[in-house]
Amino acid sequence: MADVAERAGVSTSTVSRTLRGLSTVSPDVRARVEQAARELNFAVSRQAASLVTGRTGTVAVLVPTLNSWFMGSALSSLGPLLRAAGMELAVYVIPDLAERTSFFERLPARRNADALLVFSFDLTDEETARLDNLGMPVIYVSQHVDGRPSVYVDDVAGALHGTRHLLNLGHRRIAFVQTVGTSGFSFSSNERLLGYQQALTEAGMPLDDDLVAATLVGDKRGAAEVLGKLLSLREPPTAIFAEQDEVAVAVIWTLRKTQIAVPERISVLGFDDQPLADWFDLSTVAQSPSDMGRMAGELALSLINDPDADHTRHTILLTHVIPRATTAPPPAPQQEQDGSAERSHG
Repeated sequence: MADVAERAGVSTSTVSRTLRGLSTVSPDVRARVEQAARELNFAVSRQAASLVTGRTGTVAVLVPTLNSWFMGSALSSLGPLLRAAGMELAVYVIPDLAERTSFFERLPARRNADALLVFSFDLTDEETARLDNLGMPVIYVSQHVDGRPSVYVDDVAGALHGTRHLLNLGHRRIAFVQTVGTSGFSFSSNERLLGYQQALTEAGMPLDDDLVAATLVGDKRGAAEVLGKLLSLREPPTAIFAEQDEVAVAVIWTLRKTQIAVPERISVLGFDDQPLADWFDLSTVAQSPSDMGRMAGELALSLINDPDADHTRHTILLTHVIPRATTAPPPAPQQEQDGSAERSHG
C-alpha cells in the first residue's frame, strides 16, 4: 500500500479509503490510486483488512449438492450480487453424513465469513444451535426456520394451486409422487404434500394414501414401479402431480413408452419450471431460484451492514401455475364413451 501511495502521490490512508470504495475520495485521486494499483499489480489482502475492519469480505454458502438446477440457478444470481458489493462467495458442499458431521464439528465458516446462507437443509436442533453460536448472520434459504432470517417459496400454496388446477379440469383421482433420497430437500417435499392434501380436502375429496407414491429423482425404473402401483389400483388416477419436474418427465416418458397418451388418458403436472419443463411442454408450478438467491444475498448484505436489523425477517416468494400440453380434462367414463359410440352407429 505504501508503494501505491508513493506512485500515486498520496498518503497510505488515502489509498486505503480509495480501495475500500469510500466516497470521501475525489474522482481524480481515485483514478490515480487505481492506476497505480494496476501498474503495481496490487491486491487488497482481505486477511489484513479484516484485522482492521473485523470483516472478511466473504459470504459463505452451505449446500447439500451443486448437481441440481435449483442450486445452479440460485448461486448464479447470488454470485454477481455479492461481487457488485465487493464481497466474495465461499461454497461449502456437504453431500453426505460424514461431510455433514465434519462441518458441524469444525464449523470452518467461523471467522472466515461475514454471513452464512444455509440452502435446503433439514437441520437438527443441535445443528441449528451450533449455527446460532457462529457470531454472524445465518440466513436460511428455501426453508422456513422460526426466529431466524429465512427466504423461501410458499410450497404449500404452490402445491395447493397446482392441485386446484387439476381439480378445476375435472380430475377427481389425482396421484401425488414425492421424491426420496434427495439430501436436504424433504422440507419442500413435506410442504408440497401438505398443499396437495389441503386442496383435496377443500374440494371435499377424501385423502387416499394409495394415491401417494415416492421415487428417486431421475430413476426411470422407479418411475415405472410407481406407475405400475398407481395403474393397478381399482380406481387408477386420471392425473399425476409430481413434486419435481424431473420426476414428472420420467413419468411422462414411461407413460408414452407404454402407449398411454398424455394428457388424453392421464394428465401430468410438475413443480419448479426447470428448462426441461419448457422442452417437454410440461404443465408445472413455477418458482424462481434465481430470485431466491438474489433476495437471500440482499438480506445477507443488509444484516452484515446493519447488525441491529431484524434477524427474524422472512421473505416469502410466490409460485404460479403454468398450464402447458400435459394437462387436460380427464377422459370420459367408459360407459359414456360406449353410449356415444352406440349413438354414432344408430
